[in-house]
Amino acid sequence: MSNTIDRRMLLAGACAFAASPCGADAASGIATIRLWPGAPPGGAGVKVADQWVLRSPTGPADDIAWPHVATPTLTVTPAIKPNGAAVLLIPGGGYRRIALRRGGSNEARLFAARGITAFDLLYRLPHDGWSAGPDAPLQDAQRAMRLIRRDAAKWGIDPTRIAALGFSAGGHLAARLGSRATRTTYASIDAAGRLSAAPAVLGLFFPVIELLGPAAHGESRRELLGDKATDDRARAFSADTDLPADMPPTYVACAADDPVVSPLNSIAMFDALQKAKIASELSIYERGGHGFPAPEPDGGPTLWPDGFLRFARRHGL
Repeated sequence: MSNTIDRRMLLAGACAFAASPCGADAASGIATIRLWPGAPPGGAGVKVADQWVLRSPTGPADDIAWPHVATPTLTVTPAIKPNGAAVLLIPGGGYRRIALRRGGSNEARLFAARGITAFDLLYRLPHDGWSAGPDAPLQDAQRAMRLIRRDAAKWGIDPTRIAALGFSAGGHLAARLGSRATRTTYASIDAAGRLSAAPAVLGLFFPVIELLGPAAHGESRRELLGDKATDDRARAFSADTDLPADMPPTYVACAADDPVVSPLNSIAMFDALQKAKIASELSIYERGGHGFPAPEPDGGPTLWPDGFLRFARRHGL
């Protein structure tokens, strides 16, 4: 994408989002809510504005990504026939941007069709200068889990049946949400702050895990920690580090031919989970690249949600 296209799309996206940052689709029940009642924490001196770009100049109009996020949000896709379960969906983008369309993701609709209310998270990025730095995304993920629990009755959700699923760099954030759920990353501002931020179950799909070593995802490391991060700091922020005994049961999946994030990331996470004696399962598909596995040879879909849901239901989702 050229710089000219980037600037045009950024300007259009910033204007469109500023005009209507949050709202609801009465026909579908899909609603978007702000995570924070005022400015997000640690924003003194931050002058970032919400901006989006087309992921491809020739792609669909709703295939967008957010290189800057000033207003982190949850987009709620209510279940068609609620069964009481919910999922927090954390998209990726290498911590350089957030690959998330407006109006509920395809994954959110997939889970909603299966009776599970879905929440897409648009989270802040470290490069925008938030004082929490690499923990700014974690602040938003923790706040999101707490808001879902606080409003569980409103959405017909059992607050003990909330999973978190992360994709690519979002898998790194989801893993840290699971392992750092009790870590205080921001000062409580309301009653939601007293609620648990821990998911009941985790799903990590083609996740970034390692920030150090041959399997490290360089872009995520740079965007999260900067160019001058020490190896000790990179090791500390790798998602397979210091897993607690109460880490949620975790399902990990990737494709063997992923050219973007090495499958060794998923293997390393599974190995760490097993060493920590955390209930866990690993699926490695033969093909699929960086994304969901390709359809089966007969044209039928690869049933990655079924693999996760079978695991998750065994663990209370």
